[in-house]
Amino acid sequence: MKILFLNPNSSAHMTQSVVATARALLPEAEILGWTNADGPPAIQGPEDGAAAIPGLMAVLPKARDEGVEAIVIACFDDTGLEALRAAAHCPVIGIGEAAYHFALLKGQSYGVVTTLGVSVPVIEGNIRRHGFEAACLAVSASGIAVLDVEEGRPAVLDHLTTEIKAMGARGAQTVILGCAGMSAHHGTLTKRSGVVLIDGVRAATLLAQALVVDQSSV
Repeated sequence: MKILFLNPNSSAHMTQSVVATARALLPEAEILGWTNADGPPAIQGPEDGAAAIPGLMAVLPKARDEGVEAIVIACFDDTGLEALRAAAHCPVIGIGEAAYHFALLKGQSYGVVTTLGVSVPVIEGNIRRHGFEAACLAVSASGIAVLDVEEGRPAVLDHLTTEIKAMGARGAQTVILGCAGMSAHHGTLTKRSGVVLIDGVRAATLLAQALVVDQSSV
């Protein structure tokens, strides 16, 4: 089983963090991580997302040649999801999309805690477009930039914990971590907040595994 995590931004350390999470969850699979060297350092808003798409599309022939069986877009904005899905030779999953599916399958209301306010309209648009809005309580911006979230300094984790608790207090039965950079802090944030958290990287890893297995059994 070969699964590719495709990072739309140019920050290789974020790619490595995401891949580490996926490999820990699915050690029997071959997990690849590719970084979009032509993308912005972080995806923060629609302009960054649009700038990243050409670089993502350009790697599809290489993914086919290397026998990739599923592609995961490692950005919570699901950057380029429709375009990549239409052009790729294999299933394509976004980590945001995967997280919403997990929330709905739990049968619970959910909230999203993300990074900057500029990302909120993108995420809300994705939720509406794919039919996940009925169970969504709110999408909340923490005000923390993507790369700062990934670095995870103590003050950042404290602030994220506060935001997650606040979302839980509003009635969200689960809280989705709305940034790939939060994946490495899933355990810490779960312990500190006491809230059930959904990490899109983990959710997408498991869905990619299921899709690959399903294809092999058809």
